[in-house]
Amino acid sequence: MAENKNSLLLKVSLVFCAFVLLVYGSWYCFFPQSLVELSGSEPVDSSWLRLLGATLIALGIGALLISRKPKNQGIFVTTLALGNLFAGLSLLYDWIISEKGSDFWFTAFPPILVLLVSALLWLSRYMARDILNLDQK
Repeated sequence: MAENKNSLLLKVSLVFCAFVLLVYGSWYCFFPQSLVELSGSEPVDSSWLRLLGATLIALGIGALLISRKPKNQGIFVTTLALGNLFAGLSLLYDWIISEKGSDFWFTAFPPILVLLVSALLWLSRYMARDILNLDQK
């Protein structure tokens, strides 16, 4: 019973992570300039944002694939948790030190969301460590 509950939390975490990655990835990949305009930032070369978007889409698809059968996929779950943690911390740092006149919620929402995804992945990773084979020595 506990394994089913832990497996369910892990699957939900991975699907939530995939949703966030796919939404942001699609936005960065297909509509990068609109994202820059919404943020109130200076125009940038869209090719850099498209590269980021494609990478996020690939990670989102990977998270969906792993959510179906997470057994022995601890390395990928750890990678997603670390990626979201580092992204969230860098976005939080940018939000705190930012002097530009961007919309408050446009800059506050992403770090909060990404850190929430990271926390959820770390929690589910811990609870499902037997499924992910993280206890092997």
